[in-house]
This record gives sequence, structure tokens and C-alpha cells, in this order.
Amino acid sequence: MFRSLVGFQSFSRHTFSLSNVYARSRHNEFAMKYSTATTERKRFYKDVSISQGEAGLFEINLDRKKLKTPAGKLFTVPNEALAVAVATEWDAQRDTLKFYTMHLTTLCYTALDNPSQRNKDQTINAALKFLETDTVCYRVDEPYGLVDLQKNEWDPVLQWIENRYNVTIGSSSSILGPEIPEATKDAFRQHLHSYNLWSLTGLEYVIAQLKSIVLSMGLIDRYLSVEQAVLLSRLEEEYQIRCWGNVEWAHDYDMYELRVRTAAGALFVHLSSESSTVKRKLMQD
Repeated sequence: MFRSLVGFQSFSRHTFSLSNVYARSRHNEFAMKYSTATTERKRFYKDVSISQGEAGLFEINLDRKKLKTPAGKLFTVPNEALAVAVATEWDAQRDTLKFYTMHLTTLCYTALDNPSQRNKDQTINAALKFLETDTVCYRVDEPYGLVDLQKNEWDPVLQWIENRYNVTIGSSSSILGPEIPEATKDAFRQHLHSYNLWSLTGLEYVIAQLKSIVLSMGLIDRYLSVEQAVLLSRLEEEYQIRCWGNVEWAHDYDMYELRVRTAAGALFVHLSSESSTVKRKLMQD
């Protein structure tokens, strides 16, 4: 698997349906708008630390000031592991704060302020909408090289998730895509209910990056690496670049940014599911 993708390059990402384009563009527009009023700001603190406050929640301290959300709430996270990761983002900033690189912080802002005012069921339904336009479910009729590539690279992942969750998804070359059985939607809905709202926030973010529940669940379940999931989400672009070439710097930047965002979202899912104590290995690393 993935051998046929070695050496591929691309600088743009193809979208398989208009509804998917809209969903992702709206999600990214919202995330950028909400994360902060400005994308950069001069660093105004020297030291970053964490402390445990009321109800066992962890806080981020910038010198002697406690970090707050865009809505003015005290910035608190449910466990020490996530607090350490967020504090590391703030500590890694140099003379200028580049907020657009602080993905974990932004996801925490979203989870804390819940600007869309969605409950758990609404968040799950929003995530499940991507199943109807999932990247790996939309196939082409031609060229035959791409047909074979999609079959060889996407079918094993599709087979894995169908076996893993005992569901039927399928694929189609129709512009309408495959008809997803209600039983499949119910199975995923039941599974997603096992996530807390923080983890769902991260999962929805990953799904929006990859335009795929299938690839996102493969990543979260550690069936796929970040590099593999991103590459599979760009399969048609990579095929086109193999045929026609690419703009190297643009491809590298786009690929890097997508990997960073996807990795941050997956890390957020796992960290927001951790207990309130940092694992010893994390502290040693």
C-alpha cells in the first residue's frame, strides 16, 4: 500500500463535491476568524507555566497573568497533558506570536467558548454530514491510471473501516456518491457518542482537513499515520502532478500545512481523552 504514491507532488487540493468544498471553506473561515482578531502580535510575556485550579482543571499562566479565551473566559483544560501541550505552543513563540500556528490553543478556544452553541448531538451530526461526501467514496471512471490508483490505495482503507465498525459504506463514480445505509450512520453515531465534546471538536477539525470520516477514523485509530492520511486525501492531485508536474515550493508548503493541521487535530483528540495526570513517558519526552 502507498508504494505507487512515492515521489508524487502537488500544490493544490481537489474537492470531490461542491457541498464538501463549502463545508471545509466555512469551517476554515470560521476557525481563522475565531482564533484571534490578529494573526500576529508582539510577544508580551517571558515565562509560561501551568497550574491546577478549581475542580482540578488546569490553567495556563503567561508570567503572572492567566490566559483567557476570546470570549473572556478563564482558559482551562481538563487534564495536565493537554495543558503541557498548549503551554509548549505559547513557549515556542519567539518575538512575534504567530497565532495561526497555535492549533491546539485555537481548538481549546473553540471547545471552551463553543461559539456555534452546539451540543454533543449537534456536533456529532455535523461530523456525520461529511460521510455523505467522503473523499474515498467518490471515484472516477477515467483515466484508467487514476481508476486503478483509487482502487489500490483507497479500497484497503475502506475495507478496514467497514470491518472495524461492522458497517457498509461502499464507493461510487456517480456525482451523487454512494448511498450510505442508515444502519451505518447509526453505528458511527453510537461510536461518536463515546467521545467527549472536547474530543469531538478535535475530530471534526481533522475530518474537515481530510474531507473524510474514513481517513480521519483511520488516523485516530492509528491504522494510518498522519503522512499516509494526508497523502490519501490528496490522491487525485498527486496523480495529476505525476502526469503534469508541479510548482515545488507551493506543493511543499501546502503539504506541510495540511500535515501540521491534521496532526494537531489528532493530538487534540487523544490528549483531550487523557486522564488528569501526565503519563511518565510524556514528561520524559
